[in-house]
Order: sequence, then structure tokens, then C-alpha cells
Amino acid sequence: MTRGPTLPAHRLPCLPRPLDAFNAAAGDEARALLLTCMRSRRWARRMADHRPYPDLDALLAAADEAAYDLPPADLSEALAGESFPELPYGTYFAAHTALSAAHAAYEARFGHAFVIYLGDVHPDEAIDRILEGIRSRLANDPEEERVTAADELRRLAKGRLTAFLSGARPPSPAASPRDAAGRDTPVRRA
Repeated sequence: MTRGPTLPAHRLPCLPRPLDAFNAAAGDEARALLLTCMRSRRWARRMADHRPYPDLDALLAAADEAAYDLPPADLSEALAGESFPELPYGTYFAAHTALSAAHAAYEARFGHAFVIYLGDVHPDEAIDRILEGIRSRLANDPEEERVTAADELRRLAKGRLTAFLSGARPPSPAASPRDAAGRDTPVRRA
């Protein structure tokens, strides 16, 4: 028995990667997305204006460079746009109370929300890491803490960009609060 010619292999349509879509997005759309990663208009404008990025590593390197170059007023703008990291659902009231008190002391001392990147921390350890971070950073002088907060903002922005370009849905530009890894959260953590 002879068989007829075989059909060519079926190919799935080539769908654009998130980085390709970001590179091709209109300027306003790209800046809006970038503002969900770091709330600095200067940073978002610079990042959007330097597109296209050939790969994620190039984008993350540019994000770091743009963040390092932020003048104090733009760093203040970015810090003002951050909210305190959210706590996991079901966190004990005592933990909320302790973190709220520590965060209030931090804000009173430094004038902005405490920022910390928790992307590499297991959720069960997040509370301890936040509380430990606040307590240790309260000992910083204001300039030293500004440098530390700027570094944490860079890490947050890179984590948020990586999450988005890995296929996660970007948060709405007006969305807030987010957890420290950049994920939208409906309930505010202390």
C-alpha cells in the first residue's frame, strides 16, 4: 500500500514576545508601563526613548543606568510613588502592628515609604525580612538611607520589568499598592 505525500509540519503563528511588543509600543504606552515599574517620569521617558532593546539583559542594564542617573528630585518622585510592601494574606495582627509601628518610625525619620526588594525571599520569610530591614536601616543617616533606598528601587524596577517581560500581565499605571516584587495586590500590607 502506498501513501500519499506527507503534509508539511504545522507551524504555530509567531506571536510577539513581550519585549518585542514593548519595543513596538507607542511612546505613551511604553512610558505608562515603565511607570508601573518605577514611578519616575524621567526614568520612564529615558527608558522609552532608548528603545528598541535587543534582549532582557540590555533592558535591565539600561534600567540600572537610568536609575543611577536620577537627580535627587526624581529619586524623591520615585520614592513618593512607592507603597509599603504588602503582607501575605492571613498575617497575624501582631505582625501588622509591629510592621506598622516600624514603618511609621521609618517614614517619620526619612520622609518616604520603606522600600525593599523581596523577589528572592520566600513568602513565609517576607515579614521577618521587612521588619529586619526597617530596624537595621533606621540606624542609617538620611544620606546613607537615600542611597540604600535608591538601590532597592533599582532592584524593584528590574524585578518588575523581568516579571512583565516573562509574560506576567503588567499592573495598571494607576495601580497601587504593589508588593515588593512588583505584583499587584488588592489588600494593603502594613
